[in-house]
This record gives sequence, structure tokens and C-alpha cells, in this order.
Amino acid sequence: MKSICVFAGSRFGEDEQYRKKAEQLGGTLAKQGYRIIYGGSKFGLMGAMADAALSAGGEVIGVMPTGLMNGELAHPGLTQFLEVEDMHTRKAKMGEMADGFIALPGGFGTLEELFEVLCWLQIGIHQKPVGVLNINGYYDPLIGLVESCIAAGFVNQGHLSLINISAEPSELISLMEHFVPNVAEKKWKQGV
Repeated sequence: MKSICVFAGSRFGEDEQYRKKAEQLGGTLAKQGYRIIYGGSKFGLMGAMADAALSAGGEVIGVMPTGLMNGELAHPGLTQFLEVEDMHTRKAKMGEMADGFIALPGGFGTLEELFEVLCWLQIGIHQKPVGVLNINGYYDPLIGLVESCIAAGFVNQGHLSLINISAEPSELISLMEHFVPNVAEKKWKQGV
């Protein structure tokens, strides 16, 4: 891995630990020489992560659709900023540029981005590691949902291992560096 795409909220959330861990992730990625690709906002966890990475001498690339330029207010100090047509183009560009993906806490957009890259991994569109920085158990309910999907027979048992999970940035990066995809063959059932 040389480039990691970080999905994150454009808000800070209610707990100061979200911001602190976002900053820690940005700084750690930069110090380890990873290029960071993210949504390009200067606000919330997105901005905190980017600022910390830039302060540590990292390369940070923002990708933002024209329609969000005013609402999200593009980060002015990035290494590179790419303005794209729409959200689909944004996600495609970030996916193309990244060798791995990390989700910080965030809202619907972050969750949608996370599930899209997980789905792509599951069906073999890519073989890139996907991780969640599980700050203060933020992603515990999501992991519980995946476990419920497995118990109900909608997700293969082995697919939970597609998600690298840690509350510590350095541990999460290490897990992702050693990730080996274990995608079980998808079995399609007729008439169920």
C-alpha cells in the first residue's frame, strides 16, 4: 500500500476522542509515508485528519464534486485538489487512486462509501484492504449488524474478516498491511 483513502465525517461528533483519533490517524499515515486521498473538506473529522497529516509533512489529496464546493468548503492547503463532476465520479476517482480504505466515524456518506468498497471487495472488483477506526466503539453496532446478516443467512461467515477493525491507528494500518483477502465463493440460490 502506498495510498490510503480515508472516509470521514464533515462534523466532529459529540466526543473529543473522535477528533483526537482522526488527527492521530492523519499524523501516523503521513509519518509512515502514505499518500492520503479523502473528500477534500476542511471541516470536521475530514479536516482534522487532513490538517494533522499536512502538519506531519504528508501528501494529502482532496477530491470534491463541484456541487459540494460551497457547502463543504474545500480545504485550501492540500497537496492537490481535484474538482470532479459528481459523487459517483468522486468515489470512482478515490477508489482508483487508493491502495486501501479507512473509515473514521461519520454519517450516511461515510457509511455509504464504506459499504461500497466492502461490496467491491466481496465480489472481487478489488483486493484492497478495508478498515474501520473503531473509536469508542462507534462501529460496534455496524459490526453487530453484519453479524446479524450472517446469522440470517444473507452474508457469508468469512466476509466479516474483510473488515479490518481497531481503535488504534497504528494497529489498524498494520492489520491492513498484512491483509490477505479471504473471499468465500458466493453461492447463488434459486427460488429462495
